[in-house]
Amino acid sequence: MKKIFIVLVFLAIAAPGLAQTTPRYISLAPSTTEILFALGLDKEIVGVSSYCNYPVQAKNKESIGSFSQPNVEKILSLKPDYIFGTGLEQAAVIGELRRLKLNVYIADPKNIAELLDTIRQVGKITHRRKEAQDLIKNIENQIRKISSEACLIPYTKRPKVFVEIWHSPLTTAGKNSFIDELISLAGGINIAHNSRRPYTIFSQEEVIKANPDIIIITYMDKQAPAKLMEKRFGWEGISAVRNNRLYNGINPDLLLRPGPRVAEGLQEIYKRLYH
Repeated sequence: MKKIFIVLVFLAIAAPGLAQTTPRYISLAPSTTEILFALGLDKEIVGVSSYCNYPVQAKNKESIGSFSQPNVEKILSLKPDYIFGTGLEQAAVIGELRRLKLNVYIADPKNIAELLDTIRQVGKITHRRKEAQDLIKNIENQIRKISSEACLIPYTKRPKVFVEIWHSPLTTAGKNSFIDELISLAGGINIAHNSRRPYTIFSQEEVIKANPDIIIITYMDKQAPAKLMEKRFGWEGISAVRNNRLYNGINPDLLLRPGPRVAEGLQEIYKRLYH
């Protein structure tokens, strides 16, 4: 009994030192913020960029600056255990953070397979392996359900699709982009598929020549899509314009953000193509 009492006293004294502190994570990009929240890490997230708008809880987190210009001093003040960032636009600040000996993970997936691997890696870093695996399985199941329906449609029956990311200059998504992959999985044909760059400037003449059946706009405009397209010389003869198959109601984050809602983006495209 005396020995047990001594052990209990020792544990009581040592408990504060043995207790693990909650890890602290910072996300510099909306895509990684969504991944962290999807893995159930709300309490562990101590800072996000001002561009992080989903889920709604992200808006309540401490802002560490904009996507392209994070505030290094603010980041340091939050004492993060790990920082999650992305892409070339953040290369300079990420280099600075690494020089300061901070732990940084860069997520820059080019396709769905790389996105799923990113989720897996983030789950490993944050000790949420099971949550990551469950999330990956859920995304794969959703994608499989939609793509299995779309693959039954003969190629000759598939609609040609043009995605307008911006109007000036006219910008679209080409080969090796998430949008191109989503269009294909949804049973469509991206008219810019043969473009060499994932995101590229496309001429109005090229759109007219390709004659897409569907046009998806990923930005908001004061004018209705039909009015916007009809003002463009020669566009009145495009199939999508003539048949009023012009869509700007899809949340652009679902298409342009490589995050855990990718299957929702696929579903939205599929609905426009076949419903």
